[in-house]
Amino acid sequence: MTEPTVTDATNRIYESLHADNADIDTHIASLKAAMAREGVKEAVFDPAKISQNNRSGRKLMQAYFRQRGVTVKFAGA
Repeated sequence: MTEPTVTDATNRIYESLHADNADIDTHIASLKAAMAREGVKEAVFDPAKISQNNRSGRKLMQAYFRQRGVTVKFAGA
């Protein structure tokens, strides 16, 4: 089985966010591992693809991911 890329892991997180955060911690761990393999320092998300696309939702997402060791930025922000 191949390891997911950052893009694959990011897409799984979008799916998880729309499925009421199902397995979100597992997907965050996969993203963190993919970022380490690819040398990426921060995850970039499209705010239009997240379920809570307002300032408080984005800040909550950033805080949750930061607690798990992933820095989140939003495209166009």
